[in-house]
Amino acid sequence: MAPELQTRYVFTITARIAEVTSAGDIGTGVRRIIPIIGGEVKGEGINGKVLPFGADFQIIRPSELIELEAKYAFETDDGAVVYVENKGIRFGPLDLLEKLKRGEPVDPNLIYFRTVPKFETGAEKYRWLMEHIFIGSAARHADRVVIDVHQVL
Repeated sequence: MAPELQTRYVFTITARIAEVTSAGDIGTGVRRIIPIIGGEVKGEGINGKVLPFGADFQIIRPSELIELEAKYAFETDDGAVVYVENKGIRFGPLDLLEKLKRGEPVDPNLIYFRTVPKFETGAEKYRWLMEHIFIGSAARHADRVVIDVHQVL
């Protein structure tokens, strides 16, 4: 029997977002850019604020599968800056995805939204973020994205 992967919850990132900008259909889907304007990080041993810059760069494929790549940073309460590069996908029933696009509430349990965040920092206390793999379970709301980050053990 193959060994099972285990994870451990470490923190939640709540990234506040601004209005979507669309570059239109690029031939392989619709390119969207969503500015990240702030937020917070809360968890076991890591707390801080999402810095008000960065963006989520998305391509909405013809099947409505959304490929995303967000780049931003957060600052911990003790002054460390952590750069985040977060890639993932979001997919679900078409009618619910359309509701999300309009900013309407949708039960996050009905949408598959998973990410793989990668962290970089020069702060010794948080170097362990660069030495592990993490996965995120995310939920999109009208004004924010909430990502529960888990360390793969």
